[in-house]
Amino acid sequence: MAIFGVGAYYDHDVSEDFIRQNLVGVGWSDQDAPELREYFTSLKVGDIVYIKAAFGGNDITVKGIGIITDHFVIRNNGLVSTGRNVKWLSTERFVIPRPNEKNNVRSNTVYEEFHPVVLNEIISKIN
Repeated sequence: MAIFGVGAYYDHDVSEDFIRQNLVGVGWSDQDAPELREYFTSLKVGDIVYIKAAFGGNDITVKGIGIITDHFVIRNNGLVSTGRNVKWLSTERFVIPRPNEKNNVRSNTVYEEFHPVVLNEIISKIN
């Protein structure tokens, strides 16, 4: 099991759409972002995902925490070009103060989370 931060901003915030449709994914086309297609395809059943916003060095706003439920890869469903089914464990919105860190991945569309403070905050919300 790994924990991944996933962005949900496609010219507007689609986090509520992710929650309502029980999924996470990427809005970029396969041609524009083939690496993101592969990233979402590589997620495993049992991986934890959290919807995040962390623009320009701001604190991390968490909008939902879920678990990948199956091996099915969603393709071009109108919201995402590539995505995965999620069971939402928490849809509580909360803020994690941005940790003091050297590896700044917070603005990426998706990344595996490694910072112990952030991991502890995410896990504490689903235990």
